[in-house]
Amino acid sequence: MTGHTTARQQLTAELLDALRTDGGVRVVTGEPGCGRSTFLAHAARLFRAGPVRHVRADRAHELDDALRTATASGPLLLCVDDADLWDAPSRAALARAAARIRETGVRTTLLLTVAGHRPPPPELSDLPVLRLGPLTPAEAAPLIRERADSEVAPAVREELITEAEGNPALLLALVRRLSPARLSGRRALPRPLVDGEVLADVAGDRLPDDPGGLLLTTAAAARATGEEDADADLVLRACRAATDAPLPDLLTRSEGRLRFRSALMARAVYALAAPEHRRAAHLALAEAAREAEDILPLLHRSWAVPDPALAASLASAATDPASTTPPALRRTALVRAAELTPDGAERARRHLAAAEQTLLAGGVADALRLLDQARGPSAPTPVRGGAELLRGAVLLADGPVEDARESFLLAADLLPPHAAARATLGAADAAWSAGDPASCLSALAPTRTPPTLPLAQACVRVPQEPAAPDDHRGGVAQVGATAPRPESVTPVGDVSRDHRDGMRAVLLARFDLAAAPLRRVVENGLHGTDPDRLLRSAAAALMLGDVTSARRAGARALAAARTHSSAALEPRALEYLAYAELRAGRHQLARTHAEEGLRTAERTGQRNTAAHHHAVLALAASIEGEADLVTEHAEAALRTARRHGLAQAETLAHWAAARADLGAGRPREAAQRLGPLVRPGPRRGHFAVWMLAVPCFVEAAASAGRPQLAAGVVEDFTLWAACGADPQAPSQLLRCRALLAAPDTADELYLRALDQHDDTAGDFERARTELLYGKWLRRRRRLREARTRLEEARLGFERCGAPLWAQQAAAELRAGGAAPTTAPAASSGAGDLARLTPQQLRIARYVAEGATNREVALSLSVSTRTVDYHLRNVFATLGLRSRVELVRLVEQEEKTGARL
Repeated sequence: MTGHTTARQQLTAELLDALRTDGGVRVVTGEPGCGRSTFLAHAARLFRAGPVRHVRADRAHELDDALRTATASGPLLLCVDDADLWDAPSRAALARAAARIRETGVRTTLLLTVAGHRPPPPELSDLPVLRLGPLTPAEAAPLIRERADSEVAPAVREELITEAEGNPALLLALVRRLSPARLSGRRALPRPLVDGEVLADVAGDRLPDDPGGLLLTTAAAARATGEEDADADLVLRACRAATDAPLPDLLTRSEGRLRFRSALMARAVYALAAPEHRRAAHLALAEAAREAEDILPLLHRSWAVPDPALAASLASAATDPASTTPPALRRTALVRAAELTPDGAERARRHLAAAEQTLLAGGVADALRLLDQARGPSAPTPVRGGAELLRGAVLLADGPVEDARESFLLAADLLPPHAAARATLGAADAAWSAGDPASCLSALAPTRTPPTLPLAQACVRVPQEPAAPDDHRGGVAQVGATAPRPESVTPVGDVSRDHRDGMRAVLLARFDLAAAPLRRVVENGLHGTDPDRLLRSAAAALMLGDVTSARRAGARALAAARTHSSAALEPRALEYLAYAELRAGRHQLARTHAEEGLRTAERTGQRNTAAHHHAVLALAASIEGEADLVTEHAEAALRTARRHGLAQAETLAHWAAARADLGAGRPREAAQRLGPLVRPGPRRGHFAVWMLAVPCFVEAAASAGRPQLAAGVVEDFTLWAACGADPQAPSQLLRCRALLAAPDTADELYLRALDQHDDTAGDFERARTELLYGKWLRRRRRLREARTRLEEARLGFERCGAPLWAQQAAAELRAGGAAPTTAPAASSGAGDLARLTPQQLRIARYVAEGATNREVALSLSVSTRTVDYHLRNVFATLGLRSRVELVRLVEQEEKTGARL
């Protein structure tokens, strides 16, 4: 069974469950090829409550009989495919049947399908609608595997998924079109991949006449900007149409914008139009936009009259630093300029510039294709070097980091000194991601003059966290995102030199030499609005342990990325914010940033960045005690980390899984998982992370009765705590020493650790110390003191949303002969929702707002299966039987909370 089928079956099951409680009628719609009929067939197979009847237009008179039968004998599913094609009297009968089902509650479920590329029939327009969205890449990949007759190369599969835009019929048409040699990657794919022939196969018979050219002109206008809609005034002027002219059924108008109801139909209208008609539409748009001070008039004119003389004007407009044109439109203009350029060297330069803008707009795969055209034999050496530099940056965001390092090193050999320094910084970051400190130090060696000229636009990461020397002693480790990638034209000057010098000093554990240059990087970034410098500032702040400045710089970088329409920077900025919040002990805020960052990373094709967000989500879930989420996010991080050599993300994922074991009361398993990561040896984790896992390992080893395993790593941790880069480390060190100390010294060490916690934020770490101290006191029969510490631990865990850890404290209280104090929420009558875990509560609120399980999964960046699992537990915990009951409970408790 295909992933497509499975996903639609899950959605169908959710719908059938919901229909049993909220009226029993739904209109299923979507664009041509989205699978409406297949969806209806799934519903018929999954319906187990009673018989299923498929009703055709010529049998509309049977509806009343069917409803009477359902009333008398039991539940019934009525399926009506393509209801919009029925005649008006039959649709009226269908509408009456739907009204009867909704108003009288007869035990009948009615599913209708109607086309989504035109308005619904008036008789059915008031019925509740379910719109089938596009397939996700995870759903599309199994469909390709099932339907292809031969092996499909990963790169080809990804391009097919991208070009199909989630439309199942278009995806299958593309698979049918390609030969085994092309599917396997042995032969180049045809260009364009989606042409008029393919679109005609999927949607050609649904295209209406377009006598006024409004459809084609709208499609041409949207194609130029790359947006889903077009300026209505511009299109109407180009068509010489009245402002209040009626629109074709395929179009809708809102807030001054014209939009196709179906993206597939927009592509088909443009691709299937006669070439002379397309040129006329672009010429009309160029004339209508001639007063605009941007790229659009030039771009439309270049499609209307393909004159090579326009290439220079297009390229100049697209690279104007003063222009506010978004990267996606600049990319389109540069690609068109390259197409019109006869000179091979100049064409390569424009392809390189287009790739830079594509990356800024978040198109990783498209950027790689453009770079391939900029690396040809006719390209000048500096252009090939620039292409390798940018290719290294792309692979660093979405590919094997060792390959990225090789691209950077090749770029350094091809580029002049000022640009080669940029490439060596990229090589250092690739070595950092791979967990190779020796190569990182080599790249950071001051053997080249720091660049002083403006940077080309690209996305090169620079390492930003402190790391331990390779002798497995001393040094530093810290959670922090892989470093900023300059994505705007920014003078490097002293900023890069300071960052390089600070990083090298950190890697050598010379913190006395690192602080001054890194502090200059922090201040330099925070005094401006350039997103690159802000990301550098956040990176340096994390190295210094200044999480306040890191959060401030990350938030400003996110705002700057959005202001500059730099889609590729958003997940990077969110990564900094997430790591900074983790460092500050605010894991729920970290989770919020990581969920958003994961969505943006996946949307922009940055799988390596997505792996880091998965790791943050696994770490946050390990605090909240949600084992299934820890497993899901850790496995997702590890899949990419292992394929692409991301040692840092891999170590974080393993640490999260071990901490989940520890929270669940499985110290032996936690110690076994963490031992290879933190103890000396070839399997030790990433040099910038393993030290952070030491407190968990010491606790696990001591709790498992094997404290001797932890003595050596505590000495390493002593050097880390002394460097001052982690505010939590001094108190964690004292806690670790207390766990391993003799009884006559442990008491004082625990008290000193709690005093240190008073100087730092973060309830979770303090609560862990209180819990361990309480356990120690209880085992020495100092029960009154133990109860005080354990109750403080329980309350601390509840404040920071760590219920499983709170249960540990409560169990220790009970073992000491005391029942824990009732939580404030429960004692005040806050209601049944207080019994849910944080993730269960989030899901319950989304569902109460009307979201489907699929929509909840997308919002929380988890799988639909995870949402299903949590929702079943919500129903079981609260004793509910339907979503309607859940909605009522949430509304009731929110009103109660408001009154309180």
